[in-house]
Amino acid sequence: MRNLLPLLNSPHSGGRSALTCRYRCGDACFQDVPNTSDNEYAGDVIAGALSRRSMMRAAAVVTVAAAAGTSALAGPGANRAVAAGSTRKPPAGKAADGARGLRFAAVAPNTTDAVTVPDGYAQNVVIRWGEPILRGAPAFDPDKQSAKAQAGQFGYNNDFLSLLPLPGEHGRQVLVANHEYTDEILMFKGYDPAKPTREQVETAWAAHGLSVVVVQEERKSGKLTPVTRHHLNRRLHTTSEFRLTGPAAGSDLLKTSADPTGTKVLGTLNNCAGGTTPWGTTLHGEENFNQYFANGSSATDKRYGISTGATERKWELFDKRFDVKQEPNESHRQGWVVELDPYDPDSTPRKHTALGRFKHEAAQPRLTADGRPVVYMGDDERFDYFYKFVSSKRMKKGTSRAAREHNLTLLDEGTLYVAKLTGDSPAAEIDGTGKLPNDGEFDGSGVWIPLATGKTSHVPGMTAEEVYVFTRVAGDKVGATKMDRPEDVEPSPRTGRVYVALTNNTDRGKAGKAGADEANPRSLNKHGQVLELAEHWDDPALDGFAWRLFLVAGDPDDPATYFAGFPKDKVSPISCPDNVAFDPHGNLWLSTDGNQLGSHDGLFGVATRGERRGELKQFLTVPKGAETCGPVIQDRRVLVSVQHPGEVDGASVEKPASAWPDGPGKLVRPSVVAVYRKDGRDIGV
Repeated sequence: MRNLLPLLNSPHSGGRSALTCRYRCGDACFQDVPNTSDNEYAGDVIAGALSRRSMMRAAAVVTVAAAAGTSALAGPGANRAVAAGSTRKPPAGKAADGARGLRFAAVAPNTTDAVTVPDGYAQNVVIRWGEPILRGAPAFDPDKQSAKAQAGQFGYNNDFLSLLPLPGEHGRQVLVANHEYTDEILMFKGYDPAKPTREQVETAWAAHGLSVVVVQEERKSGKLTPVTRHHLNRRLHTTSEFRLTGPAAGSDLLKTSADPTGTKVLGTLNNCAGGTTPWGTTLHGEENFNQYFANGSSATDKRYGISTGATERKWELFDKRFDVKQEPNESHRQGWVVELDPYDPDSTPRKHTALGRFKHEAAQPRLTADGRPVVYMGDDERFDYFYKFVSSKRMKKGTSRAAREHNLTLLDEGTLYVAKLTGDSPAAEIDGTGKLPNDGEFDGSGVWIPLATGKTSHVPGMTAEEVYVFTRVAGDKVGATKMDRPEDVEPSPRTGRVYVALTNNTDRGKAGKAGADEANPRSLNKHGQVLELAEHWDDPALDGFAWRLFLVAGDPDDPATYFAGFPKDKVSPISCPDNVAFDPHGNLWLSTDGNQLGSHDGLFGVATRGERRGELKQFLTVPKGAETCGPVIQDRRVLVSVQHPGEVDGASVEKPASAWPDGPGKLVRPSVVAVYRKDGRDIGV
């Protein structure tokens, strides 16, 4: 029997501290669930959306998968079934070291106040909060931090990361980072939450947003260091200019007194995970934006959780755009997917209205066989939905100005869909305990229900503009499947299968709330699961798909866990999967948020194919109070964001709960960390 660490003392769901819930998402899990729909609507909307043609398409995907024997459909240009692996036990001998890319000694669960990595691996802090990246920005001084200084420095609480090539500059890459939110009580000495100063508020504004910084690789290792004051380095924050594009741009729902055009937005808020496009830009999901807006009402909120009173940070006292009473449409200008061109420091980032407005955890595109982007997106809320967008335009290859300008419009025209999933087991076999049904898997079929295409709404009773601005309401109306907090989503670059991290939902099955279903099979779900989806990639207009649960997370000794059929005595325990990424070998990597098994959060790799499918191994853990975010897995290094270290109840600048990254007596600072092998070889081989 595995000896797990004792549970940490926390009354908050998902293992988070109260401090995390307070600053990260505005205590979302302690508010009423925004989705109060019953989603049993059987009228014309569902009859139209779930047409006989749709159901036949869904059945066709499942039939092809079944014919291949636990398979999923292949990726672009591969019009065939691809084996998804078997459940045989791993062979004895050298091969038992792990799947290629995962051949390292798994890190044991622990509560060490450090980034703990496998034997034979080293690490370095790439960049910390407050390090200068723009010309003229001062060195970080915690006693003299100001809005002006922060606007030229690396932001706070780094989350999503992307590493892009930099042609012509040997050994250099472009690092793009999200800065999700600020912990003012961990940033400022003597901080009074009831009476923040203007300087503190404006510094926090500047610490949100995005950073672009060029990094230099050390030749003999995987170590990375920032190149300060490079001409591509950039900071975008709460007062930077962004442009609304797509079918809802210019809508009356997006106009404010400061912007009567409804196209020019100041700021991007709560950027969580994101994506990297095949055309060389990055996507950034605006997630818990609701917590920044005060004085909402049922008339102005429309199911997004905006408080009826004051906000935690009190920004509304310093700028009326954060007061819904004064600017009822300003909150409509947050909650989008932002696209940034990191190679053009003078460009204005775009907020793509065609991708819908909700709490975007991430947005990861993949090209169809004919070159059109398909973007998958999760709405990170209990009982909310999973979406995709299919562009009507094809990507142009090359780096010419004309090609880049065209590709920046790819996400402005197309169709937005929401998912409805149906299990293939009798309802009596899904009892909320996580016990596998008689067929041995949680699986089934599904359909993509169209919501809007350009200026055309597919949801009766809503205009297209209303669908884009109030996308959650549109999902309610068409009966989308309520999921257990769909967060990061990633298509496999090798197989085309799509993996969705469903972090947890401790409200599942409570009185008056949705009960267990085959895609969300556990009541009071505190550990989460990972869904695997397959659709016919050669024709994105097909609205049917097959799905199954790839992992059901938790203690492997718990019968209510599942690791794609792999022997559970040979895997690491995992809880609350959040961000996902793929390595060059096709393995899926999962970072966690709010581990409920008594260990610090970490990063895990798991094989998705072959006889080791489901073999999951822990690669690292992060310091006390921290969350693992933004993994990037390259041949020679793994990059992670160590977000909110020391974010523990009762902590402050004066009473730090962590000494990471610089040791006792130094301010705790969110940072980016690179991990690499000491011998310089590739990761996990």
